Amino acid sequence: MSKYTTALVTGGAGFIGSHIVDALIRRRIKVYVVDDLSTGNTKNVNPNAHFTRMSILNPQFVEYLKRVKPDVIFHTAAQINLRDSVKDPMNDAKTNILGSLTIAHVAGQIGIKKIIFSSSGASYPESARLPWSEKVVSEPVSPYAISKRSAEMYFHFAYMIHGVSYVALRYANVYGPRQNAKGEAGVISVFTNQMLRGKPSTIFGTGKQTRDFIFVEDVVAANIAAMNKKVIGVFNIGTGKETDVNTIFHKLQKFTHAQLPARHEPASVGEVMRSSLDCRKAREILGWKPSVKLDEGLEKTVIDITSKNRTQ
Repeated sequence: MSKYTTALVTGGAGFIGSHIVDALIRRRIKVYVVDDLSTGNTKNVNPNAHFTRMSILNPQFVEYLKRVKPDVIFHTAAQINLRDSVKDPMNDAKTNILGSLTIAHVAGQIGIKKIIFSSSGASYPESARLPWSEKVVSEPVSPYAISKRSAEMYFHFAYMIHGVSYVALRYANVYGPRQNAKGEAGVISVFTNQMLRGKPSTIFGTGKQTRDFIFVEDVVAANIAAMNKKVIGVFNIGTGKETDVNTIFHKLQKFTHAQLPARHEPASVGEVMRSSLDCRKAREILGWKPSVKLDEGLEKTVIDITSKNRTQ
């Protein structure tokens, strides 16, 4: 049984946030959800959650926080697309930095017990030896990575000044049911949707670039562990394994029975060629480790997207 009785999930109508909401409600925690529905969907929101459509940038959000005053905040609301952050870094900073700073500041004022922040492994330097551990000094180069690292630092500030406990979970590339194909890890959702609709899939670059793909159920388990453990700081959440985009494409072909070959287009400027996260710290301190194998997670994702396509 959790020591917390109320929780707020920002971005709780989105991909990762909605799964966290479900897990909290299964544990009989009263859950409040705030989401502006820019990428989220009300269909994802558990009917037992208290949903409010609102941006964390809305001035009324501060009053909302003070009124609800949850024990713990799961902060998943964000501008999630790396390419969009490059095109419009101002918008990225507004949501990911100013929105997070609002939460950090108000949490200190009203006595929030803990903040669990959905961060990113994107801030590690590509030159560092793989898999990247938390000991590697962050060198974010994209506006998205800069904003996520900045938010981590503001939450640490709130801890140092106001004593608000925080855990920043640096995710690898999360995938699974409810993903809406937006964001860097959306390649699995994008490929699956294209294959099921009989459309050719586009691979940017050679397809030999690797990522550390982590299933959303494992990410939720990490969030619950971070809530229940008396810990502070940054933890990597991934598998520690590299899988290239070509392999993902061929595995999804098998699960969707698609026949069309992939199209190749030039890679994005500055795209990281290899990435994976060392998650030993999470295993040793949080007692967490990934449990869903890649093929199992891909199959679950394909089944979910197939089911949704049939009902549309």
